[in-house]
Amino acid sequence: MRIHLTSVFVDDQEKALRFYTDVLGFVKKHDVPMGDHRWLTVVSPEEPDGTELLLEPSVHPAVAPYKSALVQDGIPAASFAVDDVRAEHERLRSLGVTFTQEPLEMGQITTAVLDDTCGNLIQIIHAA
Repeated sequence: MRIHLTSVFVDDQEKALRFYTDVLGFVKKHDVPMGDHRWLTVVSPEEPDGTELLLEPSVHPAVAPYKSALVQDGIPAASFAVDDVRAEHERLRSLGVTFTQEPLEMGQITTAVLDDTCGNLIQIIHAA
């Protein structure tokens, strides 16, 4: 068994696609119209056949309170591995990304948390 697909709820799919591709560096995998929304996934350019991230519309009534509670408590909706958290933090900050947690070393791992502009906090992490 392996993870094939996971998702983050986004307020605006087009805005999310721009952020997740142009800023974070993922690449679009699927973009299928589905009425008012799309089946819209991105993948790592390093693993084009790997786990897909679905940019899921935040339309279900339970989503808004769920996302709000996570953000209020500082809990990331997803975590992405990077080779160097400090370097990625600087690269993203230079692109205007807002961080809610600066790089933090905790033993064998370093993390930082950013705002994805679509209603989520996202963690970047490197484990030594």
